[in-house]
Amino acid sequence: MPAALSYPGVYIEEVPSGVRTISGVPTSVTAFVGRAQRGPVNEPVICNGYGDFERSFGSLWEDSSMSFAVRDFFLNGGGQAVIVRLDNGGAAAELDLTNSGNTTLVAASPGAWGGKLSVVVDHNTKKTGNASVDDLLFNLTVTDTATRTTEKFINLSIDPASPRYFPTVLEQGSTLVRVGTLPSPAVRPEAATRVPVSPDLGGDGNALTRTQFTTGAGLRADKKGLYALEKVDVFNLLCIPPHALDGDIEADLATDAAAYCEERRAVFIADPPVSWDSVADAVTGFNSSSLRSKNAALYFPRLIQANPLRENQLETFAPCGAVAGVIARTDTQRGVWKAPAGLDSLLTGVPKLSVPLTDQENGQLNPLGVNCLRSMPAAGRVVWGARTTRGNDLLADEWKYLPVRRLALYVEESLYRGIQWVVFEPNDEPLWSQIRLNVGAFMQNLFRQGAFQGQSPRDAYFVKCDKETTTQNDINLGVVNIVVGFAPLKPAEFVVLKLQQMAGQVAA
Repeated sequence: MPAALSYPGVYIEEVPSGVRTISGVPTSVTAFVGRAQRGPVNEPVICNGYGDFERSFGSLWEDSSMSFAVRDFFLNGGGQAVIVRLDNGGAAAELDLTNSGNTTLVAASPGAWGGKLSVVVDHNTKKTGNASVDDLLFNLTVTDTATRTTEKFINLSIDPASPRYFPTVLEQGSTLVRVGTLPSPAVRPEAATRVPVSPDLGGDGNALTRTQFTTGAGLRADKKGLYALEKVDVFNLLCIPPHALDGDIEADLATDAAAYCEERRAVFIADPPVSWDSVADAVTGFNSSSLRSKNAALYFPRLIQANPLRENQLETFAPCGAVAGVIARTDTQRGVWKAPAGLDSLLTGVPKLSVPLTDQENGQLNPLGVNCLRSMPAAGRVVWGARTTRGNDLLADEWKYLPVRRLALYVEESLYRGIQWVVFEPNDEPLWSQIRLNVGAFMQNLFRQGAFQGQSPRDAYFVKCDKETTTQNDINLGVVNIVVGFAPLKPAEFVVLKLQQMAGQVAA
């Protein structure tokens, strides 16, 4: 009611409705962590297309299986990727602006790409009439001769008190260079053209190992390696492509990735080891592996694709990027509750698979929890499995199916974000009623979209928040308990067609 009723008359008060809409989170934001030619290190960058990836991290590169995986992701319908570039001993190219080592620029990120930078310095600056100011100004033009990208900065100053102080301007405005050495007092660069000189051409470093992802000192505390994804609000799928095109990631790194996905309510898309040359190898290899996570899915075999860097010769590539693209496409077209498999799950740009599979061979792998990639008549290469790595029939796990697990993660993350307003509210029936109203509206919307089993909402889901779920002792402890249940849709893996002859029957 109004704060004070002081005068005779009519008072108007707006009453809150209690409705707080819960919005669903994204379902197919895919994180890629690995090696690239260029770009920021240990910093997640959002890419909405392969062109964004090329601008920030370079194009396809023989030493970066991630570059091929990202290409396949967007080629197969992926919408948004989060890229984390890691580095193992790379060096940034350096340019000496004064021929004396007094003032240097370095490439903005490590890698041999910086050896193709060219810098032009000139003194055609604005004239203020104050020689003490004019003598501190210079212009800088930076060109990446490989990509023809050019950046021009005019009226830079070597005066730290100037708003055009060049280390600050380059730090905030350049994607190509940063200031390396800077003497005090600073020396204005000479008017000339500069290029990196040996041995300062930069270097790409070595292939990545598990150390750069999860086991290096201080990675988690510093939000580096795989844990650079701590800087990202949400991601749903995680791909760690092999360290080399013809190699693998360590088995322990795969389990690290799956464990981190369980923390972040995401799913790790695992690649088969390159040594799995046959179904027998895959059966033996998977049975002996330790990857048994409800938040991981493994796909076999690898893909045979054309390599544009080798005159389109057919080579073997990891499937994680293409599979993540198919999952993203299925989410968009059908919903996160639809199994990302079947005749519609076409693997675009894949003319062949490294191990052709028969129905019987597929039948050896599917009951273990290994998702197969198949070549089907007319349809082409498709995803033909939808289980998590807990999908072994012997485990009888409730998270056996990938769409069930991903739908649960979607509901969990959406509700986690959508009920933050509950914190510190008075813990009694009016609050519980609001919770039931808002969570119920979210679940009802999913029911209408066909996300659950059941002919009616009563059969499909329930939301409980009352004195039964939250006792007086819970209230005393500051706890409110919300119980949400749903009947998930499970994929029809096995279609049984029963055929009976009717010929010869005598009519009565």
